[in-house]
Amino acid sequence: MITTAKEKNVNNFTKGPAEEIRFTKMHGIGNDYIYIDCMESMPDRLPELAREMSDRHMGVGGDGIVLICPSEIADFRMRMFNSDGSEARMCGNASRCIAKYVHDHNLSHNNPINLETLSGIKVLSLNMAGDNVKSVTVDMGEPSLNKDDIPVVNDDGERCMIEKSVVTPYGEYNVTAVSMGNPHGVIFVDNLEDIPFENLGPYMENHPIWRDRANIEFAQVLSSGVIKMRVWERGTGETLACGTGACATLVASAITGRTGRMATLKLRGGDLDIEWMVDGHVMMTGAATEVFQGVYRRQC
Repeated sequence: MITTAKEKNVNNFTKGPAEEIRFTKMHGIGNDYIYIDCMESMPDRLPELAREMSDRHMGVGGDGIVLICPSEIADFRMRMFNSDGSEARMCGNASRCIAKYVHDHNLSHNNPINLETLSGIKVLSLNMAGDNVKSVTVDMGEPSLNKDDIPVVNDDGERCMIEKSVVTPYGEYNVTAVSMGNPHGVIFVDNLEDIPFENLGPYMENHPIWRDRANIEFAQVLSSGVIKMRVWERGTGETLACGTGACATLVASAITGRTGRMATLKLRGGDLDIEWMVDGHVMMTGAATEVFQGVYRRQC
């Protein structure tokens, strides 16, 4: 059942033989989530709901669910759950979509918008073309290379993990660990087409060097200002895009001398422009798209 904009003020949750949950499907260059307006109330059993709704055959389909909630310290608060039901700390693509959602659905016309996440408050700047949100720039904060922040199992006493050699059943790869509020392992390769992505991705996500798994980025530097990448997201698998992963990849590329501090990251779903500013903050700019609205009927 598809809803229209005229119905947006109707309560998002209706109890009965089945709980009806109104949602909006959105994506940030292909990284698709199911967005639920929780400004008045919130559904329960969220990990279970994420698994149900994210199923691409039996549910709505998506990389997870994103809840837009009230905040006591910012304009809005984001909670998000991956398709496996695990709660994520932050997602750059989802934060851009939230900025577009609250503007288009008349929840706020602030610009910028402050968004509370489990990784701190993120500042979202809307780049407008008339009344339309053309793109969103997110201040992703400062990256950390400290193993304790990522976190990485520190078995060698080193403070950072940069180009650490890791032997896998699929070959030996150098890994750089970066936190963008969530854990990332960046691996540079000569050619993305030559790696056993479907096997290496989950193997590295669950490698014992990580204390709680990690997002894994495979990157091929095309020039000093262009990086092509694929991402295996923790708790989801391959996604068409990952904002925090693109930021982590740019940071890893800069500190290893492969590029400067600004580049276009080419992901399977589209491009993100990333700049690591002199003040240490990473700025990410990209599109956000609303696909459709609907009602999900959940059996009580």
